[in-house]
Amino acid sequence: MKDPTFLRRLTLFIPKQLKRSELVKYASVILLLLTAVSLPYLLSPVNSQIRQRTVTNNGTSAETTADRLPVRPEEVVKVDVDLVTIDALVLQKNTARVVGDLKRDDFILSEDGVKQQITHFSRDSLPLSVLLLIDRGGCLDPFGTHVRTAALDAIAHLKSTDEVAVMSYHTNVELLQRFTRDRALIADALNHVPPHDEEADHCLNKAFTDAADYIQRAGNPIGRRVIIAITGVTRNFNCADGPSGKSAAQAIYESGAVVCGIVPKTEDQKIENGIMIWATRMGRLGGAPYLDIETLANETGGEVLQDKPENLDVTFQTLINHLRSRYSLAFVSSNKKRDGTVRKLRIDVAAAPQKSQGKLVVKARRSYVAPKS
Repeated sequence: MKDPTFLRRLTLFIPKQLKRSELVKYASVILLLLTAVSLPYLLSPVNSQIRQRTVTNNGTSAETTADRLPVRPEEVVKVDVDLVTIDALVLQKNTARVVGDLKRDDFILSEDGVKQQITHFSRDSLPLSVLLLIDRGGCLDPFGTHVRTAALDAIAHLKSTDEVAVMSYHTNVELLQRFTRDRALIADALNHVPPHDEEADHCLNKAFTDAADYIQRAGNPIGRRVIIAITGVTRNFNCADGPSGKSAAQAIYESGAVVCGIVPKTEDQKIENGIMIWATRMGRLGGAPYLDIETLANETGGEVLQDKPENLDVTFQTLINHLRSRYSLAFVSSNKKRDGTVRKLRIDVAAAPQKSQGKLVVKARRSYVAPKS
């Protein structure tokens, strides 16, 4: 049994509305089954594939983009111009408080260990293009009344120049609302999200490929791009009829988007997500491909926040505040070779601000691909 879909489908055998003790018992049985069916991954390789994908856009025809999004070995950001831009969030390590009063000279930026000159610097001056990516598959529905209300409240606090789009996914991906600044249209889309389908899958490889493609084509070209996934499952095996996970991640990195996550945390959600984390770890030993939202967030400088559904109004607003508090930095590399090589980025805060404000942590993307002549 070499199809990871089988591993995912086992979670659907957990009956709904069980007591906590009964749910744990079912989860234990599924873990034993997962151990058995994961063994073939340890004995045989998994072939990589490049497949077609589709986006359902309010009844429009499907779009094939496999030729435009080839698989590359480096899961990094590619830029086609000499100016390299970086979106950075600075937090106080001990308190997670946002630090928003830094200046250009407070940052130390290096590429492959060589210090670079920051030529452009700003904070909260660029408009946001926010794509809400809502999970509608799996055993549990992460987009209940509390979460919907929290999302609506958070969107209401965006600036008038910020735009929002809404996309849902399970086995397929659907664009529910194109980018718009009209809050009424956004509210209507959130109030008419398709029903949850517990028989459907969490096809993260499809969802993030389509999200990256759309935000790159339709997002504000002078704005900052953000994808916020609302989900109870943070990782999953690649769906067989979608692009590879590496291709999906590459599309995200090339789009320049920051990936964030909102996770409504419940005891049942922890079990479902725990099963998928365990299953993908077992599958990884044999090369079974999967996609991890936490990895996308770490690589793009985003964050995954989670709390009880009834507390997500505060959590969602915290995320929006963090997005509004990020710094935009840009530089022209001192390495003038246009050789298409992968270059590592590092951003630190100078000693003086660290001394006055305590240990500071910078969340920003970690690498890019140099232009190639």
